[in-house]
Amino acid sequence: MSLRARIAAGTLVLASGTLLAFLGTWEGEGQNRVYADKLARGLPTVCKGITKYTSPYPLVVGDYWSDERCEEVERLVVSQGQLELADCIDNQGITQDTFDALSSHGHAFGNPRTCASRAVGLINQGRVAEGCKALAWAADGKTPVWAYVTDAKGRRVFVRGLHYRRLDEMRLCLEGLK
Repeated sequence: MSLRARIAAGTLVLASGTLLAFLGTWEGEGQNRVYADKLARGLPTVCKGITKYTSPYPLVVGDYWSDERCEEVERLVVSQGQLELADCIDNQGITQDTFDALSSHGHAFGNPRTCASRAVGLINQGRVAEGCKALAWAADGKTPVWAYVTDAKGRRVFVRGLHYRRLDEMRLCLEGLK
């Protein structure tokens, strides 16, 4: 059964409570005012990581969104993202936790980058534990990945908070194996 079929059958849930709570932890709860995300080079962002690239509405820095609008758009954006992500995951046996962890990663980096990642490649090969670890670590198991930004001078800079999120995504992904 494909992931889309599992979603339709209700064995995988879009915008699960676990995923929305996870995004709230890492993207922020109550971010109702559109702000310029410094880690994303000033990208207008609101609610739980909704950006101008994912929002059906324009984002203008300083605008206020109600809690209801945030919840509505978050569910829409997260669900659409998960349907897109489901198309690149060939391992039909993944659990909700693994799907949610990959969804968080896709929410942060965009699904095309997540789909092209070493993590998804390993998971599609059936090497789920290794794929989960690849959300936070390079193949050497020592070098952090997905935890860097480019500063104003064009230098690659490690951000500890981003690595903590990747570690938490890895933890959630591995929960699916227990």
